[in-house]
Amino acid sequence: MNTPRPPAMQRLVQQVQAARHAKTVLDIRGGGTKAFYGGAPHGEALDVTPLAGISSYEPTELVVTARCGTPLAELEATLAEKGQCLPFEPPRFAAGGTVGGMVAAGLAGPARAAVGSVRDFVLGATVLNGRGEELTFGGQVMKNVAGYDVARAYVGSLGILGVICEVSFKVSPVAPATLTLRLEADQAGAIKRLNEWGAQPLPLNASAWWSGALMLRLSGARAAVQAAHSRIGGERIDDATAASFWNGLRDHRDEFFVSAAKAVEGGASLWRLSVPPTAAPLKLSGEQLVEWGGAQRWICTSAPAATLREAAAAVGGHAVLFRARDKSPGVFAPLKPPLERIHREMKSAFDPDAVFNPGRLMPDL
Repeated sequence: MNTPRPPAMQRLVQQVQAARHAKTVLDIRGGGTKAFYGGAPHGEALDVTPLAGISSYEPTELVVTARCGTPLAELEATLAEKGQCLPFEPPRFAAGGTVGGMVAAGLAGPARAAVGSVRDFVLGATVLNGRGEELTFGGQVMKNVAGYDVARAYVGSLGILGVICEVSFKVSPVAPATLTLRLEADQAGAIKRLNEWGAQPLPLNASAWWSGALMLRLSGARAAVQAAHSRIGGERIDDATAASFWNGLRDHRDEFFVSAAKAVEGGASLWRLSVPPTAAPLKLSGEQLVEWGGAQRWICTSAPAATLREAAAAVGGHAVLFRARDKSPGVFAPLKPPLERIHREMKSAFDPDAVFNPGRLMPDL
């Protein structure tokens, strides 16, 4: 006997099928907190916020399942009650973000280099494809790998493959001890030290360098954190100030990103460069902030897009146009032909009539 669809799900199915038959397009919309990311959204709004709620939570199994419209704040509060968290620290940017938007954007916060990405914590998902069909991939246990890679393919897809209706995640206990240190360093010195520490068994959970200051967050067993502090040195930052700093960095509310937002209004662009952590400081104009042990470089600049992309490619990385008034140069770096073909084949398989989020991930997809 088939379980009846919830009314919210039934409405989504009907809207998708109607759009498919009318040959119109849909803009999958949750809290709208990441509408700035990727290509500009357009099409009829497909509101997923009514499909909300935590379907199941097994704290002893470190697994939670939530529907796409569930507020991210609600999910994190539920986990916090049990001393658990989403360790990849998804950026919230503003109030109202949802679980589906978190997965579709695939963005992670300061701890990404130490703990892994959003994709690493997805166990399974139920999605709605372009034909209005519900598909389920993966499961709700860490050892279940059936369909695991398909569920992961939706992470960072910006909705072009379909509606992420429900997702199961593995979660982590909150670390027993956390400590933040501040050290003086120029960018080259900070990158060098971060790579040296990264090769050692230190509980380094997050790092950020900007304007001559290197911030480090140690997290783990109390004895390990204290031993690492003794080894690294630096000024200890009080817990309240440290929490404010890391949350500001995570949600782009700290001084660097506030200044960048103002510069973007004036015509500059905020770029996110993913590069090898050992890459030397990039000789580019504009303010720079370094995260993830040197692997993520934020640059607010008026330099041409080609300059940023060439600089990133020269060291084996790539550049994303994160925020800008003019996105005509393209948001994401062009894909190599084999990878582009895979993207197009997946789009054709899951959304053959190109109903969902056209142009959000690739201009003509």
